[in-house]
Amino acid sequence: MHVNHNPAATVHHLPGLEHQTLAGAQDGLRHCEVWRQTIAPQASTPVHRHDCEEVILIMGGSGICRFEDRVLPFKTDQTLVIPPNVIHQICNDGDEALHIIATLAMAPVKVETADGAALPLPWDA
Repeated sequence: MHVNHNPAATVHHLPGLEHQTLAGAQDGLRHCEVWRQTIAPQASTPVHRHDCEEVILIMGGSGICRFEDRVLPFKTDQTLVIPPNVIHQICNDGDEALHIIATLAMAPVKVETADGAALPLPWDA
């Protein structure tokens, strides 16, 4: 057992998104990763899926989750619960940064595009 100093976690910058893995395979975890992400106003994640459950805590801001043919709005102090293999996209449709903490039931997390192609993650390099 150990304590991670979250500000020391590497910050990965993608267009419109900052990512930190706060806990995961690098800590010896085999079944869980915890991510902190900031999504810029009007930015979004790629459309994707993963073969694990995902729980996203909305720490600040608001947005929408696109999945199937639906749009699900969310805001600060709410939690998104995403079942395995649901194709989805997290979008910040607001004017301020969207701050989220995501817990995924897989380590390392393998992400795929909607058509099943591997989506490489820069933080797994």
